[in-house]
Amino acid sequence: MDRWGEIEGKMLHDPYFSCKMSGGGDQPTCRNLVPVAGPVIVGAGPSGLAAAACLRQKGISSVILERSNCIASLWQLKTYDRLHLHLPKQFCELPLMGFPTAYPTYPTKHQFIDYLESYVRNFDIQPRFGETVASAEYDRRLGYWFVTSTGVKGAVTRFATRWLVVATGENAEAVVPEIEGMKDFEGPIRHTSLYKNGEEFGGKRVLVVGCGNSGMEVCLDLCNHNATPSLVVRDAVHVLPREMLGISTFGLSMWLLKWFPMRFVDRFLLLVSRFLLGDTTRFGLHRPALGPLELKNMHGKTPVLDVGTLARIKCGDVKVSPAIKRLERHSVEFVDGKAEQFDAIVLATGYRSNVPSWLKEGKMFSEKDGFPRQPFPNGWKGDCGLYAVGFTKRGILGASMDAKRIAEDIERCQREETECSFF
Repeated sequence: MDRWGEIEGKMLHDPYFSCKMSGGGDQPTCRNLVPVAGPVIVGAGPSGLAAAACLRQKGISSVILERSNCIASLWQLKTYDRLHLHLPKQFCELPLMGFPTAYPTYPTKHQFIDYLESYVRNFDIQPRFGETVASAEYDRRLGYWFVTSTGVKGAVTRFATRWLVVATGENAEAVVPEIEGMKDFEGPIRHTSLYKNGEEFGGKRVLVVGCGNSGMEVCLDLCNHNATPSLVVRDAVHVLPREMLGISTFGLSMWLLKWFPMRFVDRFLLLVSRFLLGDTTRFGLHRPALGPLELKNMHGKTPVLDVGTLARIKCGDVKVSPAIKRLERHSVEFVDGKAEQFDAIVLATGYRSNVPSWLKEGKMFSEKDGFPRQPFPNGWKGDCGLYAVGFTKRGILGASMDAKRIAEDIERCQREETECSFF
C-alpha cells in the first residue's frame, strides 16, 4: 500500500479526523478531500510559477491554487500602465527561461506579462484559478498539510499534501493607512492598485502619498497628463539614478560588491548620485543615515531609481510636502500647519503579506508582518514540509533562488522516501 493509502486508512478509522471533517455548518466533508501527490503551491504570481517550473523540471507535479482568474494578478490587474521593470531584464528572469532577446533592457509590464504567459505554456503550468485559500494547517498525527480553499461558486475543497509552498508573496494586500478626516474628503482617494494612468486627473491637483518607486512614477505620469501633483515625503529616502556610467545602478552595485565591502559601495553610489542628481535635500528629499545597500539589506527598504521624476521636482512641476495631519472636505492640512486644496489623493503606500490570515502556523512566519522569521537566505524552509518563495525582499532574483532550493529539497525528500521503501 502506498503512503496515501495508509493515510486514507488512518483517516477512515480516526474518530477525531472523521468528526473534524464531517462537522456541521461550513465544515467540509470527506467528499471534498483531494489528495495531492506533490506539493500544493498557494499563489500563481512569478514566485509560484518559478517554484512549479523548477519542480516540473525534476519530474515533480504540483497543484497551484490562485484566488484570482489569471496568473500574476498583481501585474495584470493592479499596476499602472506606464510601469516598466525597475531592474534590467537579466535580473528579473525566472529560472530555466530567459527573456526574448528582442526585449528592451527594461521591459514594459505588458512584455513582462507576455513573458510569464510563455513561461506557463513552456512548463505546462496549469493553476486552479478562483481558489481562495481560507486556511492551511499541519496534522502531525497524519503527517499531512490540509489546505482548505473556497472556489468561485462557494464550493469548499480540502487538499491534502506532504509539502506546502507559500507563494502569496510580499504584496498580497494593499496597505491603506488610516488618515484623520478620510471620510470627510470629497474627492476620490485611490490606492495605486486601482490607478491606471493620469488621464482622468488632467488639470487637477493630486496629492500622492508615498515616495517609493511607485509614488515617484505616479507623479511623473500625472505630470505627463497635465495634472499638478504634490508628493508626501514623510521619511528619509535614497534617490539614485537608474543608470550610472552607462550601466544599470543595480548591476553596477552587484559587480562592485564582489570586490568591495558594502559600505564602500554605498559611499561610491552616493558620490556618483550627488554628481548626477545634485543634493536631493535641497528639494525636501533627505537621505537616511544608512547607505542604500545597507538599508536594503538590514530593513528591506528599496531605494528609488529615478526615471525622470526628480527633474520634475527640481523645476517645480512636482511639489514635495510633509506628512499629513488631517483631511478636510477639499483640503489637506500638513504637520507643519500649512493647508492646501486638492481634487484627489493617490495612496502609493505599498502592500503587505497576508500569510497570517490563513496559515495556521506560528513558527516559520511572523504574525506581525507575515514574513519568514529567518532572514535571507535562510527563510525559504520551515518544518514539516513547509516552504516559502518570494519573501526575500530581493525581488524576482530572490524568488528564483528560493524556487530552486525548494525543488531540490523536495526531490531529496522523495528520493529518501523511495530508498527507505526498499528496506
